[in-house]
Amino acid sequence: MRNPLDLPALEAAVENVHRAGVPGLFAEVRAGDRVWRGAAGVADVATGRPVTADMRHRVGSITKTFTAAAVLQLAEAGRIGLDAPIGRYLPKLVPGERGDAITVRMLINHTSGLAEYLPYAYPSLKAFPVVADTRPDSLDDLRFTRFDPVELVGLGVAAPSVGVPGGAPGVYSNTNYLLLGLLLEQVTGTTAEQYITRNVIERAGLRDTELPTGPYVDGPHSQMYEAWFGMIDPPRDYSVYDMSWTGLAGSLISTVADLNRFYRLLLAGEIVSPSSLAQMRHTGPVVSHAGTTIDYGLGLYPMEEPGQVTFWGNGGTVWGAGTLAMIRADGERQMAVAVNTQRWNRLDSSGKPQPHPIDEALADLYRVAMYGRPAR
Repeated sequence: MRNPLDLPALEAAVENVHRAGVPGLFAEVRAGDRVWRGAAGVADVATGRPVTADMRHRVGSITKTFTAAAVLQLAEAGRIGLDAPIGRYLPKLVPGERGDAITVRMLINHTSGLAEYLPYAYPSLKAFPVVADTRPDSLDDLRFTRFDPVELVGLGVAAPSVGVPGGAPGVYSNTNYLLLGLLLEQVTGTTAEQYITRNVIERAGLRDTELPTGPYVDGPHSQMYEAWFGMIDPPRDYSVYDMSWTGLAGSLISTVADLNRFYRLLLAGEIVSPSSLAQMRHTGPVVSHAGTTIDYGLGLYPMEEPGQVTFWGNGGTVWGAGTLAMIRADGERQMAVAVNTQRWNRLDSSGKPQPHPIDEALADLYRVAMYGRPAR
C-alpha cells in the first residue's frame, strides 16, 4: 500500500500537538483496512483525567455536511428545488426581492449574501470578525440562553448584506444553515433535528452522534477550553453550553470514529446519490470568518497540498472545541482529529492573530495522517 500508516509517526505527531499547547486531542486515521486511534494529553486540566480516542466531542461546522446532506436527499425526492428561491418556502423569513433572488443552493454554498448573525446575538462580539475589538464576556452571559432560530435568522436578514445573491466570492454565514434547518422543518413537518437523526445519522449507522437538546454532552467527553485570542487567560471550560446559538450550523456531537464512518459512506454515495455528491463537490470561492478565501461546495470543502491528492470533508469550531474530518476522494485514506481548546493565537499590535506552535504541530499531524509523512 502506498503511504501505509506510520504508527510511530502518528503517535509522535499527536504528542507534539499536545506539547505545543493543546491540553488534549484524539484522532482516528484509516488507510485501507488499517485503523489507528490515538490520544494525547488531558481531558480535564484540573484533575489530569486523560483524553481517550473514543470520547464524544462538539464538532462545530461539521454539522453543515449533515444538514446539507438532508437537504440534498429531499431535493432528490423532488420535495426541495436547489435552485428554487428560498422565498417560495419561507417568505416571511426572507421576504420580497431577496427571497426571490436567494436560492436554496446559495444558502448551502454561502453565496446568499446574508450576514452572520453571531455579532448581533452576542453583544460583546459586535465587532466580529475584527477580533481585536471584541470581548468574550457574552460567552459567559449567554451560556444557558435558549435561542430561537427564527430570531437568529431575523438578525442575519436584518443586518446589512455582505454580497449580492450568487455573487463571488461568497461570504461564510451561519445564517444560511439556520435557514436550511427551518426549510427542513417546513418541508418535512417535523423538526430538522428529528429528520437529520432519522435520515442521515441513523442511515449512516452512527452510534455516538447526536444533535443535542440541552447544554450537556452525554457520555465520556473532554472539557473544552476557550482562550478567545488570549483574552480568556487561563482558558475557560465551555463544555456545558446551550448550543442553540449555532443549531443546525454547528451543534453536532460525535466521535472521531463516527465522523470517519459518515464521510466514508458519504463519499461512497450511500448517504446521498452520486449525482448529489458531485454537486456537493462543486466549489466556489468563499470568504471565511478568518478572512481567508476558501473553496466551498455544498457542505464540503477540499483540503490539499500542491502536488498531492485532494481530500474532502469539513472542519468546525465552537467555544473551546475544534474538529477536522477529511477523506481522500477514493475513500482509501481518511482522518478525524479533535482538540479541546480553541483560538489559542494571541493578537499582534495590529490585531491579527500571531502564529503559534500549535498551528505548525497540527499541520504536521495532518500531513502524517493524510499523506503518511511529516513536513520535510
